[in-house]
This record gives sequence, structure tokens and C-alpha cells, in this order.
Amino acid sequence: MDIQSIKLRFGIIGSDPQLDRAIDIARQVAPTEISVLIYGESGTGKEVFPKIIHQLSARKHGAYIAVNCGAIPEGTIDSELFGHEKGSFTGAHESRKGYFETANGGTIFLDEVAELPLSTQVRLLRVLETGEFMKVGSSKVIKTDVRVVAATNEHVPEAIRKGKFREDLYYRLNTVPIIIPPLRNRQNDILLLFRKFASDFAEKYRMPAVQLDEEAQKKLIAYRWPGNVRELKNITEQVSIIENNRLITGITLSKYLSNLNSELPVLYKDKKSEENFSSEREIMYKLLFDMKKDMHELKKLIFDIIVNNENEEVGQNMKSSQALQKIYHDIHSDINFGKGEPEVIPAQEIRISKPDNADEDFDDTAEVYEESLSLQDKEIDMIKKALDKYNGKRKKAAQELGISERTLYRKIKEYNI
Repeated sequence: MDIQSIKLRFGIIGSDPQLDRAIDIARQVAPTEISVLIYGESGTGKEVFPKIIHQLSARKHGAYIAVNCGAIPEGTIDSELFGHEKGSFTGAHESRKGYFETANGGTIFLDEVAELPLSTQVRLLRVLETGEFMKVGSSKVIKTDVRVVAATNEHVPEAIRKGKFREDLYYRLNTVPIIIPPLRNRQNDILLLFRKFASDFAEKYRMPAVQLDEEAQKKLIAYRWPGNVRELKNITEQVSIIENNRLITGITLSKYLSNLNSELPVLYKDKKSEENFSSEREIMYKLLFDMKKDMHELKKLIFDIIVNNENEEVGQNMKSSQALQKIYHDIHSDINFGKGEPEVIPAQEIRISKPDNADEDFDDTAEVYEESLSLQDKEIDMIKKALDKYNGKRKKAAQELGISERTLYRKIKEYNI
């Protein structure tokens, strides 16, 4: 069966080369028993590809079960997948078959497989390697002949690094990867999909199909589509039902497009940006330091107003230099994420007016502590502390700082640390 025939059979719309490539891979691996891992953002239509693989395989007459791993509570996921014996846990009033036993001879689609608990991942790995499993509460080994197709919208290597996904299971599932392109990378397909959805909803609700003017078409293509095809379908349905005018203008369409992607800057990762900002956490640190600098400027301005104010009422509230010193110390407290003491430079002295009702031993001097506001100094200090904490081990220090080891090495050379 060629790619076009597969599109017609499974209702796939589009001519994007990346989409055609994904369909071609599914077509080629279908007759084999190879495990497949499907990558794609939420709403891209990942659920269609396991059906293609199942229907074009020798297992097409067997059972096909789709399981959303993220929708099943952690406490019951083992029972759902592998079954349980009567009395194995509270509420287990009778023995129950799991999906792997029910789908014997068929195919199981594990959607959002990265959401599986680690204990369940161990059980799944055994099924993939030996075809064996045990029910919850049983010691009897059961054999099953099931093909597993998994899908995820997460970056699995990152989940492995965080200890949330087993590396051996990843390599066992990822024998052949299939990557589904997001809708924003399929710009030539967006208008085609809109027209198809508009036609379907016109037939469903018995009304004329909506159409887009030139400005609306441009807005539709320029939008980033965080929800991908699913979001496009939902918006088409909303417009079809709500709008009386069947010709949709750009202004009208804008009311239905989310502002989350169209108006705010997007953090996009590529090799070049990863070198400058290896993680969102590093960017957040820099933003916090900028906010800190602005806050200190504001606090300094407030203190200058207090010191220069000779109002009697203000003077009465400052009965001693110790009180003024405490106020100034509070104003210049270091915002250091709850760690360590404020960093200060050698103290300077300031003069203040002596209040009329102050004691004779009133001390008219107070020490002023000013900390360095240099972002570079703060960055050097944080790098040094991280390196000291891990005895000079750059990899662990980089993890502590939330940056890549490459970025840390570059900064060490730049600052001559």
C-alpha cells in the first residue's frame, strides 16, 4: 500500500514531506515485530500511527488496545496493564485480566509512556524482552505475545537524566523512532486542514461552510498552534457555530486565536541558543539578578529620602544611631536566595541631623553598607561556590547552577576562575 492510499484509509490530510516520511516509516516497520517509539507534540495525531502499524501487520485480526498511561493513577496502573488476583489489594473482589493478557496476539499502544512509574517500567521491560509478566498479587508467570507501540511528547533523554525514565527501556522501545512534525512546521497543510474541518462541521450542523479572507489566511498560517491539529479543529468548530457571517475576516479570527503564542516571546532551543542560554533556568537567574538591581536602586532612593528629611516627626522616630543603622541594614539586605550573609564593601560614614529631643549622647554617624551590584561579580561568586561545593567537579557544579557543562567551562575561561 502506497502513502496516498494510507492517507485515504486513515483520514490523514496533508502533503508535508516530514509527514510523508513518518507514514512511510510506519508502513515499512508494520510487517515486522520491531518496537516503535512515536515522538510528537500533543495534538499532532500520534494515535493514528499505531493503527497504521497494526492494520498493515500480520496482527491486524488480533486485538488492538490503546492505553493513555498519563490518565491512569499510579496505584492502579500495574493492575490495568498486567491484571491482579482476587484479594491482592483493597477492592480486588475478583481476579482480573490486564491489557497485556487481553491483547495476546495483538498490539498495545502505550500513549504518554514517559508518564509510567519506574516500578511499572521494570515490568514493561520484562514483557518486551521475554514476553513474560506476573499479575499483581500472583507469583505465576504468564506468557504473552503482544507488540508494543509507544508514544510520548516529552524529551525522553532529559527524563532519563532526571531519573524519571529507565535508559534500558528507552533503548528497547526506541528500536525505530517515528517523528510527527508539529502543525507550525506544516504551513502548506494548515489551510487544507481548515477547509476539511469546515466542510465536516458544515455537514454536521447543516449550515454553509465558513471561508477565510486573505488576511485571515495569513493569520492562520502565522499562528504557532501550540495545540497543533487538535487546536485547529476546535477553532474551526467554534467559528463555524458562533459566526453568522460565513466569510471570516482577520479581525474576527483573531478573537479565537490564543494570545499565549502570538504576543509573547517564545523560548526556542537550537544549538546556537543552547550555547548562550543552555536552559530556561539560567535565563531566569539572569532576570532575577536584573530585578534585584532595580530593587536595590529603589531602596537606596528611599533611604536617601529618609536621611535628607529633617522633618521633626522623622527625627523623633530615629532616637539613636543604632535605629538608623538597623533601618539602613534592612534596606540593603542582600537578596541571595536565602543563602549566606550580605556581601559588603568597606563601610563609609554619613552625617544626619540631630533630632531636637535626642539624648545628649546621640551618635550622629552610622555605618553604611553598600553591596556590589555587578551581575558579573555575582555570577563569578556563584560559580566559585558551586565549584567549591563539589570539589572542582564541573559537571556537578553545572547541574547545581542549572547551566550546561560547556557553558560553565566557557565562563571559567572567560572569568579566569
